[in-house]
Amino acid sequence: MQNNLIIIDDYCSHCHIEPDFVMMLGEDGLIDVEVKDNISYFPADQLAELERYTHLYYDLSINIAGIDAIRHLLNRMEEMQNEIRRLQNELRFYK
Repeated sequence: MQNNLIIIDDYCSHCHIEPDFVMMLGEDGLIDVEVKDNISYFPADQLAELERYTHLYYDLSINIAGIDAIRHLLNRMEEMQNEIRRLQNELRFYK
């Protein structure tokens, strides 16, 4: 299981971002943060999401609440696109 976790401090020093930013994302439920033996980790499968949030925060100056709103809207949009695909397939079936 240790191989599937990334140490937050190591990631942040490598990417030149503040560990507090990652911890704020964890507090707001945007990523999962685990603490073991006083070391904070996040799951490796959330790396792409963290990179996206880092871009929004540092490059576009969007705050954590804005990132959460964007995440919610993107998830909703993906759900709607899946529903459209499902309906299109159903319509093809009846043609």
